[in-house]
Amino acid sequence: MRNNTIVRPTILFVLFLFSAYCFGGNDKTPDWSDELEKGDQIKVIKELPSTPVRDQYKTGTCWSFSTVSLLESELLRMGRGEYDLSEMFIVYQNYLRKAKRYVRMHGKNNFAPGGEANDVVDVISLHGIVPEEIYSGLKVDSEKHIHSEMDKVLQEYVDAIITNPNNKLSDVWEEGFKKVLESYLGEMPETFDYQGTSYTPHSFQKLLDIHLDDYVMITSFSHIPFYSSSVLEIPDNWSWEESFNVPLVELEQIVDSAIYNGYTVAWAADISEDGFNFKKGLAVVPEILYSSFSEKQEEKWSQKTDEEKEEIIFNMKKPLPELKVNQEIRQKAFDNYLTTDDHGMHIVGIAKDKEDNKYYYIKNSWGTENPYKGYMFISNAYFKYKTISVMLHKDAIPSAIAKKLNL
Repeated sequence: MRNNTIVRPTILFVLFLFSAYCFGGNDKTPDWSDELEKGDQIKVIKELPSTPVRDQYKTGTCWSFSTVSLLESELLRMGRGEYDLSEMFIVYQNYLRKAKRYVRMHGKNNFAPGGEANDVVDVISLHGIVPEEIYSGLKVDSEKHIHSEMDKVLQEYVDAIITNPNNKLSDVWEEGFKKVLESYLGEMPETFDYQGTSYTPHSFQKLLDIHLDDYVMITSFSHIPFYSSSVLEIPDNWSWEESFNVPLVELEQIVDSAIYNGYTVAWAADISEDGFNFKKGLAVVPEILYSSFSEKQEEKWSQKTDEEKEEIIFNMKKPLPELKVNQEIRQKAFDNYLTTDDHGMHIVGIAKDKEDNKYYYIKNSWGTENPYKGYMFISNAYFKYKTISVMLHKDAIPSAIAKKLNL
């Protein structure tokens, strides 16, 4: 998942009848007489434990940060304690896996910094995991991750291999690729000491005791049969992992049920919308950005400055009506490349505004420089419109839906 800039056409919206939910009594009614630290216009009604916000900085590794954050929350949920796991251990191993697939496919497969949530659980299953303090990957910069040069060098390396100037692959190309990775990220630890005990990456994985087969990916697109599993056709799904496909209303039910029952969710989404603003800590899809304008309205809107438009779009004291999202609108945006797989985040809670509109409370991986210290509020409409997929523990799926998926 990477950030992309896209051009968005006008989309006519339709009404969507939304079904009711049945959950346990774990939520609470916001007390609007109090100003909570997380905002006085939107208030969190259900928040699950999560580890501190990290910063992926100048890298395309959100998929690793968001899914590692999910697993760290899972360890908290299961009473295993708080851990800071190494995102860059996973990035190193995943780049090596990706290079082998790219070469085997004669360069006809995606080779880019992005990835999907399943890449994290796949790497841990194959190679184990280590704590952040053992492998930070901060070799180029001692404080922040910077991968632009590394990404370009690795791309050129594998492209040189597949041109095959010697008419056959050498026996050492993989070792050369590892050396490039080590130059930028550091050597892979074979053994390490952690809190007075010696581990390997595999034995440390056993200590954590996370059953990785329990985590599944869910999506919602009408070009895939509902209640089946299929490869979701997005470039960063380079490993061709399958996701379960459900109707949009059930995707929302799955996420809500998970949060209210103590399970956080890794979230892959499109963030290239004008309504997504990390600095404001908010993502919305106002009708005004998608509806047909009269000529007079169009002229009036076009005369506003970017600052004025932003003030209107993100004014939570007077929120704009949002797009009524249904399966058809969502599918058209995906089919026309208007919904792309840009970014991975971590859903850790649910919030409401004064009008009782629902928002998801998400942990990002862009540091803490925004009003909510790195967290954001994602409107329900934005979630329905721009979700690519989610990953969560299969036990978090409501039993009626899990039965349809044969889980």
